[in-house]
Amino acid sequence: MGVDEPTQTDPSPRQWPWQAGLRSARANFLPALVVQAVMVSLLIAYHQHASTRELLDSLARHKEHAGYLFVCTSAMISAAIIPELLRILFFQQGKPRRSNFKNLLFTLPLWAFMAITVDLFYKVQAMVFGHGVDIKTIATKVVVDQFVYAALFASPATCILYEWKHSRFRMSHMPRVFSYDYYRNVIFPVLFANWCVWIPMICVIYCLPLSLQFPLFSLALSMWVLIYTWMSESGTTSE
Repeated sequence: MGVDEPTQTDPSPRQWPWQAGLRSARANFLPALVVQAVMVSLLIAYHQHASTRELLDSLARHKEHAGYLFVCTSAMISAAIIPELLRILFFQQGKPRRSNFKNLLFTLPLWAFMAITVDLFYKVQAMVFGHGVDIKTIATKVVVDQFVYAALFASPATCILYEWKHSRFRMSHMPRVFSYDYYRNVIFPVLFANWCVWIPMICVIYCLPLSLQFPLFSLALSMWVLIYTWMSESGTTSE
């Protein structure tokens, strides 16, 4: 699950959809590498450093105690509030606009809903494939995560909902999103870029106990949004 707002420009007929996704992945290489390095460092520290383990375990306990309040709140802060605050502080000279409020009306419920599906999906994966951290279990979870959940639900749902937003919530514009061409030209490039960025991070997440998987996903999402929003608003990355 990424937070890149899908572009509404279809790739040219001469270009394979994966090429558009690869360009986006290359543009986002640096922020992705930073977040991936932090995630790997946290995984190593969790197993090698007692204080880090205690800190992360306390975060897991807080998540278990707060339940979906933690899930929804952390995702809304990560993927909705932080990007809008960055936009206001650094690209609108600290002056809020009406458009910021409108954006939040859309992004807050969107990312709360997506966060709930992610947390439920992690629990289902653990029920079906177990809690092991062996290569086979992790590889199976990553494949199902990225090539089933992300490919058939997370990326299509995000793209379609942003399409609805860009069309000013007009239903008359929506039939095209249920076509093969829309999946090929809009959803697949977003999905391909997502694979390049998130597969390494998902591997790290599945190496941790179930109670820590969503908190670490949320942390990765927070860091990714901070870096990606800065780069995209500065014009140093592509949609």
